[in-house]
Amino acid sequence: QVQLVESGGGWVQAGGSLRLSCAASGRTFSNYAMGWFRLAIGKEREIVAAISWSGGITWYADSVLDRFTISRDNGKNTLYLQMNSLKPEDTAVYYCAGKPADKATEYYTGRYQYPNWGQGTQVTVSA
Repeated sequence: QVQLVESGGGWVQAGGSLRLSCAASGRTFSNYAMGWFRLAIGKEREIVAAISWSGGITWYADSVLDRFTISRDNGKNTLYLQMNSLKPEDTAVYYCAGKPADKATEYYTGRYQYPNWGQGTQVTVSA
């Protein structure tokens, strides 16, 4: 399995930006489709964005479309989430998740599809 460690969370005012990173180790990161999820108080864990192992296919939740960008650097075994124009409703613990994929175009949006998870990083956006 791949081990995942998130970083880059913090506190920011509304309208600001943060960049989350997810460092992978243990198995071949480039064979894994990846996703970012978030868990806010009182809500269920939800998908934010997903990316194929090639990086050529990306998917975004409507709530973050045109504000967040998911990307990966397979040479550095790292997944990223660039978050711009942050809103108070983006406040949550953000998790990266990975799933081995057979095809370069595969990506996944269901939380139960991912067997590998990081420990999460807190993002707090104040009004």
